[in-house]
Amino acid sequence: MRVFVWLLRAFIFFALFAFALNNSQEAEVHWFFGHEWRAPMVIIVLVAFGCGAALGVLAMVPAWWKHRRVAQRQQQLTGEPGDVPSPEATAPNASVVRDGL
Repeated sequence: MRVFVWLLRAFIFFALFAFALNNSQEAEVHWFFGHEWRAPMVIIVLVAFGCGAALGVLAMVPAWWKHRRVAQRQQQLTGEPGDVPSPEATAPNASVVRDGL
């Protein structure tokens, strides 16, 4: 199974690499007030992906802070963090380790 997962990862990597090589022609992005940016297409796609990922992480920050406050409040009420068993420890197949992507 691990070999299959690594083959899948290699396939995805080489597919993205081929995509980058095939989109090396220059493109331009038109901004406001007549500004434009010229760069290879793959760079523009990479920057757009990076900006989207950064905005997604920033959008999750308030939820992470709320979760952290709730966890700290629960920890103060119960005492030590080891007092409350985790769902993974009480699951019937807790010893099974899954290999993910």
